[in-house]
Amino acid sequence: MRTDSDTLASAMNKLRLLAIAAPLLASNTFAADRDRLEEVIVTATRSEQQLHEFPGSISVVSGADVALVGSTHHAEIMNRAPGAMIQRNSGQESLTAIRSPVLSGPGSCGVFLFLENSIPIRPTGFCNVNELFEVNSEQASSIEVLRGPAGVVYGSGAMHGAVNVIQAAPAELPGQSLALEGGPDEFYRGKLALAHTGGTTDLGGVIVASHDGGWRDNSGLDEQKLNLSLSRRQGDATLGVRFAATNLAQETAGFIQGFNSYRDESIAKSNANPEAYRDAYAMRLTGEYARPLGNAQLSIRPFVRHSRMDFLQHFLIGKPLEENGQDSLGVLTALQMVVLQDMQLLAGLDLELADGFLKETQAGPATDGAPAANAIRPAGKHYDYEVQSQVAALYGQIEQPFAQRFKLTVGARLEYVDYEYDNRMLVGNTRDDGTTCGAAGCLFNRPADRNDNFTNFTSKLGLTYDLTAEHVLYVTGARGYRAPDTSELYRLQRQQSIADLDPERLDSIEVGARGAFGVLRYSLAAFKMKKDNVIFRDSVGFNVSDGKTDHEGVEYEFNWAPLDTLSLALAGTYAKHTYAFNRTVDGGETIVSGRDVDTAPRHVNTARVDWQFLPVANAELEWVSVGRYFVDAANANEYPGHDLLNLRVGWNIRDNWSTALRLNNVTDRAYADRADFAFGNYRYFPGRGRTLFVEVRYRSE
Repeated sequence: MRTDSDTLASAMNKLRLLAIAAPLLASNTFAADRDRLEEVIVTATRSEQQLHEFPGSISVVSGADVALVGSTHHAEIMNRAPGAMIQRNSGQESLTAIRSPVLSGPGSCGVFLFLENSIPIRPTGFCNVNELFEVNSEQASSIEVLRGPAGVVYGSGAMHGAVNVIQAAPAELPGQSLALEGGPDEFYRGKLALAHTGGTTDLGGVIVASHDGGWRDNSGLDEQKLNLSLSRRQGDATLGVRFAATNLAQETAGFIQGFNSYRDESIAKSNANPEAYRDAYAMRLTGEYARPLGNAQLSIRPFVRHSRMDFLQHFLIGKPLEENGQDSLGVLTALQMVVLQDMQLLAGLDLELADGFLKETQAGPATDGAPAANAIRPAGKHYDYEVQSQVAALYGQIEQPFAQRFKLTVGARLEYVDYEYDNRMLVGNTRDDGTTCGAAGCLFNRPADRNDNFTNFTSKLGLTYDLTAEHVLYVTGARGYRAPDTSELYRLQRQQSIADLDPERLDSIEVGARGAFGVLRYSLAAFKMKKDNVIFRDSVGFNVSDGKTDHEGVEYEFNWAPLDTLSLALAGTYAKHTYAFNRTVDGGETIVSGRDVDTAPRHVNTARVDWQFLPVANAELEWVSVGRYFVDAANANEYPGHDLLNLRVGWNIRDNWSTALRLNNVTDRAYADRADFAFGNYRYFPGRGRTLFVEVRYRSE
């Protein structure tokens, strides 16, 4: 929201009212994270491991940072990690980049793996670009962002990187905590946490509920997220059970059109698609049983997942309604043991079964396109299919120290993915009643029932060298891959009746260093990656898999704490993502080898200063910089980039009460969360202007 003086005064009035009502944030909410090198990570091996020992790039966003940022969208907290840039679309929607361009389209989400407590939130082959809103990042105890392939441990999908949102165990939660928050445009949010710890059994739960009236026209939402956990200790064994549920009811605002239209406040607030909406919910029940077996440690993690989503595809001619859902169950296993004196072995078997469906229905005749385009998009049902999938994988990884300071890591994974596709409609590209759409045929083509399966082998080789007790050097080579998404295989168009697609494959090499010089901690990485079998839609509308892209860059993290009351954090990346093939693609764009992939800024940087200016008060000033990027494959049009400032202030009023102010976009900069060029015109998701949020919290141990 672009706040004028009246709006800012109104926000200050809300602040006064909330400050009288009650206050926020635990005493350690704004503590600087000065022990990052000793962070415990789990994404790399599914179990606790010192970051110091890992031959690769992982950034850990602490629970203190999560509470400090108080994000209203997951991009606000995830983008603190170098190499990551999540673009915010409308409401809770997003597009992701991790050591990659910002990717869009049916299978683009499949190159990133999103996990909660080290368990993927979606089954293989059924991803959604917006699926991060199904995770409670607002109350996470930490968030791990792994950059680069993680296919040996996690399999299909962990190509460019992985995000693991870790929820607090009951013992980490306060006995009671209640937070209330308010902001402009009827934004209200409440957070509740409860926990009980006993001799052998701990119980805990958190819930967050939000209402947002929307700063753009007809763009409000209501959202709820719940996490419950139980942990029990019995001898050397531990048993954990977790339940997660999310619900989203969102009015969706579409692109605004026209060159630099995001700079016009009245256009930025407008919504040309007031009819658009997205309703989604998801539930996950997971368990973990862990116990020692002699000199080994066994972990078994069963899971059951259920999700549904309905949304109006306002961005397509005819505005069809999509309905999709997935039900899945499976188990992840891991056995860690010492073999041959000091060799560490990690091995396991992963199994997954899933049943998913997709329907697309157009309510009436298309009228919003050219006559020829309207004619091939008939009213009625376009797609109605189900897919049953089976995934089985074996993996192993060894770590062998040698020559005192070296450690060699070698890993491999063999994975089998099988899809059984069942078309629930007429085969071909007719209307749903079997009639044709004229000589050109209908746009939507429904393949006959079929079976597709993919077998993939991936590997990793890493070497670390302890230069000193405080400094580590490493080099890693790894391969990542993903099986084609079910929508790429079975949601076909025009005359394509079979999509003969190969799994995407990414080969990566990375060198890096991390360590500390006294109060200065650092992490540096340089990478080069080559991706083959990139799936895209060609100029005749066929889904094909013969694209290639190249990726190279450097990433950095620094944290300097010269005083107990002052710290400076820097993070960022310089990267180049280019096409490595020539082709004309759907929509008429021409890809030329060597050109930048669209929506791939070379520079993305953040800087944060944390100052404890009083014994009971902290402030953080954050700078976020996104460099210019091309918005089309031809590299003929571009977005100039932007720089934003955010200010957060926290005050511990008394023993159990605290309050916080969050002023986003301090300078009221006009910018675009996402810029694109399509159909001969610039289009944007505009960024929000200066916005003040106030939170108050009571916390009792």
